[in-house]
Amino acid sequence: MSLQIKVDLNNLPASATANAPEYKEAAGLILTDEALAFVEKLHTNFAARRNELLAAREETRKKDAAAGTIDFLPETADVRAGDWKVAEAPEKLRDRRVEITGPATPAKMAINALNSGAKVWLADLEDAAAPNWANQITAQANLYNAARKNLSFHDPNNGKDYELREDAPLATVVVRPRGWHLPEKHITVNGEDGVGAFLDFGLHFFHNAAHLHENGDGPFYYLPKMEHYLEARLWDDVFTFAEKELGLPHGIVRATVLIETIPAAFQMDEILYELRDHAAGLNAGRWDYLFSIIKHFRDAGGDFALPDRADVSMTAPFMRAYTELLVQTCHKRGAFAMGGMAAFIPNRREPEITKNAFEKVRADKTREANDGFDGSWVAHPDLVEICQEVFDSVLGDKPNQLDKQRPDVNVTAADLLNVSSAEGSVTDEGLRLNLYVAVAYMAVWLSGNGAVAIHNLMEDAATAEISRSQVWQQVHSGATTAEGTKITAEHVQKVLAEEVERLRGEVNDAERFEKYYEPAAKIVSTMITGEDKDFHTFLTLPAYDIVVARELGDA
Repeated sequence: MSLQIKVDLNNLPASATANAPEYKEAAGLILTDEALAFVEKLHTNFAARRNELLAAREETRKKDAAAGTIDFLPETADVRAGDWKVAEAPEKLRDRRVEITGPATPAKMAINALNSGAKVWLADLEDAAAPNWANQITAQANLYNAARKNLSFHDPNNGKDYELREDAPLATVVVRPRGWHLPEKHITVNGEDGVGAFLDFGLHFFHNAAHLHENGDGPFYYLPKMEHYLEARLWDDVFTFAEKELGLPHGIVRATVLIETIPAAFQMDEILYELRDHAAGLNAGRWDYLFSIIKHFRDAGGDFALPDRADVSMTAPFMRAYTELLVQTCHKRGAFAMGGMAAFIPNRREPEITKNAFEKVRADKTREANDGFDGSWVAHPDLVEICQEVFDSVLGDKPNQLDKQRPDVNVTAADLLNVSSAEGSVTDEGLRLNLYVAVAYMAVWLSGNGAVAIHNLMEDAATAEISRSQVWQQVHSGATTAEGTKITAEHVQKVLAEEVERLRGEVNDAERFEKYYEPAAKIVSTMITGEDKDFHTFLTLPAYDIVVARELGDA
């Protein structure tokens, strides 16, 4: 076998012993020779195309930045004008009014999500997951057990046992593998680093697809961060190959695509068309979408400058254009339109904070339901009921709003790119908050946790990306805050140092701070004001190098 696992399974990495005591059992269950041979076939057949598509991203970006615009593709006009629909949804995906998101490990969080009352659980192996080896493998074991309805967990810290409920339906599992850009450096295939998406999808599909299909439960996936319809075509070919390889019927896979990059917003029809036998819908992200706008047009001038991230709401005209086009496109093609994440989360110890979170989430979900979305995301079990109530009031007895076609929507390229329509300012406090969140989140990510509450907002890799990219944009565009402060590299370094010291006091653990917060601060500093002055495409890539080096004993 050309696939090699770098981690010594008999000498577990620190992350396994610290974060996942069940890791060894999970490895024995998941890392079978047959499963790894299947993953190897995915790499052998598709890795070269994946690499070519990633290289094409930068060429497209440079062209668009030089032009200062994007337009709908002339070569696919027939697809946009054509009369076609995606395959009819299976029963378990026809009602998606509430979807809860979160990582698939630890098991306690997975059980809470499955028991939450949500229709769907987005089991996240990407933005809300820190991809150390133990997390990846224990997440797969949790998904294996969840598919068979026998997931359980005993918490030695509080003595509680967590079991799947039997008095109500469990959430349907939709797995989000890593995006095309993320490697899997704990394995090599033919001497080259693995592809995160192939490991995530391959292990889950191999172990669970037949069982899920037999029981009408899947296999279902969310596909993140695509930038071109050819990337969707690659996923469709992967699905078709996987189904055939395991002797399963064509089309049992159903995938919902996150439209969270600005190029993808101009190719919604094309992406659904490429996946039409396997497509279930599209999702309107927020933070990654804003991050993509900054990244894609980073050297295109000041027309793409954004105010403080907290000021860029989904009601900004350019965001309204994006979400309304998504609803119209999906329903025209018989696909579901899924709303995005409201980052506000309740705090059971702070009633006023909880009340504020409930009000903001209700307003956000009400807008989505009235716009025609078929459901939406929440990040916490306490928010399921609110989202359910809002969509119940609009849907009534109907499972979805596919009949709401939105003929009133007429979105142009200029509408999607009208970033200056966002109201708000760049402020001293916004700069400080961005630096705090970027460092705090990346430190937690390095420690093995991919989703964390910071100041009563659920932060994940996407929110960290918008935080650090905003500051990069402000430095390199010579922005000035509303208070009159010029945002220079020197000023950012000064504020960053102050926020790092603030975090040092909050953490109050010298060893933990040195291990996680100091390297996180160094990454953020380099990415924003580094000597090369270039824009690093993803914050998680250099952080992942640190994780892998520590796990393989190189650091």
